[in-house]
Amino acid sequence: MPSETFRTIGIDPGSRVTGIGVVETRGQSLHYIHSECVRVGAGPLGARLVAIHERIQAVIGRFQPTSGAIEKVFVSANPQSALVLGQARGSALLALAQSELEISEYSALEIKRAITGTGRAGKEQVQHMVRVLLGMDRKPAQDEADALACAICHLHHAESRLRQTVAGVSVQAGDAGGARR
Repeated sequence: MPSETFRTIGIDPGSRVTGIGVVETRGQSLHYIHSECVRVGAGPLGARLVAIHERIQAVIGRFQPTSGAIEKVFVSANPQSALVLGQARGSALLALAQSELEISEYSALEIKRAITGTGRAGKEQVQHMVRVLLGMDRKPAQDEADALACAICHLHHAESRLRQTVAGVSVQAGDAGGARR
């Protein structure tokens, strides 16, 4: 069976800095494609949301991922901060949806666990493991690393779902064959 190639875009939403990362799997190998930070500063909220949306759409147009993964909003002690983060996340989700990508959401705990083996990993650990897993020649910025980690987490989950589906089909095919005896 030929090995499948999957490409996904990961998003680490932020009201001032949003990380974007594109990762591909070919068979069992992860490959770094692209990453960047969208720095929108402290301007008017509407302009920041448009900038996030447009940049994500540009990256999708250039690198053609087939799925998108985004970090879920964490509970914040500051309701205003959580609201603004939610709006930035909504802008990112809209860009993914308008591009008709399959969208998956993962908590920070799920992402860290997929990358480092523990949900309590710090930013430095995530950066290091992303660099190692993708064979990058540079240390990615924290927001880039988080976006790439989100994409890697999604690809691991997708691979797991694919294996379960194939295993389910194999069992059903075996049962059908056994019934014909």
